[in-house]
Amino acid sequence: MGWRSWRNPAALLPAADVLVILIAASLPWSTTAPSILVGLWLLAVTPTIAWRDYARQLARPAFALPFALLLLALLGTLWSEGAWADRLHAIKPVAKLVLIPPLLYHFSRSERGLHVCIAFLASCALLAVFSWIVLLNPTWKITATASSGVPVKNYIDQSQEFTLCTFALALPALTFWRDRRAVAALVCLALILLFVTNMVFVAAARTALFCIVVLLALFAWKQLNRRAALILLAGAVTASLLAWTTSPYLRQRITDIAVEYRHGHEDISRASTAQRLTYWRKALYAFTEAPLIGHGTGSIKRQFERAATSESSLAAEVVSNPHNQTLNVAMQWGLLGVVLLYAMWIAHLRLFLGEGLAAWIGLAVVVQNIASSLINSHLFDFHEGWMYVLGVGVAGGMVLKAHAEQGTGG
Repeated sequence: MGWRSWRNPAALLPAADVLVILIAASLPWSTTAPSILVGLWLLAVTPTIAWRDYARQLARPAFALPFALLLLALLGTLWSEGAWADRLHAIKPVAKLVLIPPLLYHFSRSERGLHVCIAFLASCALLAVFSWIVLLNPTWKITATASSGVPVKNYIDQSQEFTLCTFALALPALTFWRDRRAVAALVCLALILLFVTNMVFVAAARTALFCIVVLLALFAWKQLNRRAALILLAGAVTASLLAWTTSPYLRQRITDIAVEYRHGHEDISRASTAQRLTYWRKALYAFTEAPLIGHGTGSIKRQFERAATSESSLAAEVVSNPHNQTLNVAMQWGLLGVVLLYAMWIAHLRLFLGEGLAAWIGLAVVVQNIASSLINSHLFDFHEGWMYVLGVGVAGGMVLKAHAEQGTGG
């Protein structure tokens, strides 16, 4: 009977749910585990798909555009100037985007979308607590990270996780407060405080700090009236001043921007700001050379090799990532790629313009990715890219399910 149940597609739905929950829980801690679990999820979910219905869903831009980007990346290998190893390697970051449509489809049928969000939140809360422990006792680090207070991976990934969790919790905290459920509201606020204080005193990426400003403005616009928005603004300014005066670490992270700009050409180890400006200048020049369809998939490294000069160690640096998502796409696939990229972002934004927790989480995921992609190629990075895929897929599926139940058709 057990074998028959596993041959029954309906029996695989709970297994598929559990695998996505495990992916979300493991993402803050590992790169290997999510990759393995994604493969297992595809094996579990594929027999459950009603392919005729799924094909109809692919007419929606939110479903179709990730496939369009992957198709462009595959075709781009044909005119690429990069080595074949670089071309094939550059397909991988795009390929994960095609997990969004099956996730959207699966969670438009599932009852466990919120379980995935809770698993990610709980895992990040555990990581935040462990981060404080590692700050006090570095021997507890799981991997040899470059930053204090970062148990695994790096401070950029950790900050992006904590930023997303902070704003995902903001709406429940506000809802519980309005409903006079004080205990639940205080639990949400305590978790928000855990994440924010970690970024203020332990480890923070400046990209995440920028995203916090953007998401704070989004939350005020989307969820608050004018009076409440002004109160939030005043509170945010007060909290920022308090953080600035009490955290030497935060002050150094901000003031280092000017130092890195001034001395980046002499000391590449302190060149983060100067590096980005140099990358962007070279990337824009490469784009102007092939503005319509770019230089092809995996050609970024080759373009930086061509642009390298001997003026300084920074000018001679060769990289395969310009640290800007738009320029990353433009260098490889020109205006055609940029149009598809922004069309996908817009399609996913439109999916989350309604009300409710799932819509808010999805909106925060997309806006965070767009904002952080101004300073990094976060859609194509492993960690932030999978945050986007899971966030859009799971929250988007929940929104589609709610629309179907209300008879609005999405």
